[in-house]
Amino acid sequence: MSARVALVTGASRGIGAAIAKALAADGVHVVAAARSAEALQAVVDALPVASVAVPCDLTQAEAAAHLVDIAVQRFGRIDIVVNNAGATPRGDFLAFDDAAWREGFALKFFGATRLCRVAWPHLVATQGCIVNIAGIGGRTGSAEFTIGGSVNAALLNFTKALADRGVRDGVRVNAVNPSAIATERTQVRIDRLAAERGIEPGAAATELARELRVARFGRPEEIAEVVAFLASDRASYMQGAIVDVDGGQTRTL
Repeated sequence: MSARVALVTGASRGIGAAIAKALAADGVHVVAAARSAEALQAVVDALPVASVAVPCDLTQAEAAAHLVDIAVQRFGRIDIVVNNAGATPRGDFLAFDDAAWREGFALKFFGATRLCRVAWPHLVATQGCIVNIAGIGGRTGSAEFTIGGSVNAALLNFTKALADRGVRDGVRVNAVNPSAIATERTQVRIDRLAAERGIEPGAAATELARELRVARFGRPEEIAEVVAFLASDRASYMQGAIVDVDGGQTRTL
């Protein structure tokens, strides 16, 4: 994938940072976006190919165009868009007001759709691809994940719809559904469970994995490798695919 250019959102840590590293290891120039400027720059500085950090807030209407403009000015093309930004809250449905729902959709869904729209002409020109990072909550509903599950489900449907357009325009669009991955967000869940049950974090991690019915938590790098595959020519016949990378947590069709 030498000389290709990828936009990766939410790239300052966790899954996004791992995706940036995996793509760069394949020779892809990365235009990394996140709100955390210092952490984002640290990720970019460690990449083995020329890349650029673009601190921005993709909930803002003008941010997507700004990100695309920088990519084109710096590298002259866009081949890959990875929509990874956006965390959604867990909790009691009755405790979430309209503002919480708007915030849940603002970055992960609307930020992604906006970036896809702005980047689309460039992807058509390069016959490029989009990989959306959704989540298994979009397939299986959970009482404590009403916002996140709804956002993920919307992103999965959007992936299918945009893939349909991509058949005509020559742009591949696929999605990855991670489960519980060993990131800061998962550690928050572990720490909360430890506090609730009065046990050590290590024991809480084992207990949470048991409750999720998985052998262990995934690593960000395991998601990144799947994304790198979907972004490569090896996945040239994959269109509208939804790939669960979840340790077997999703047991429905």
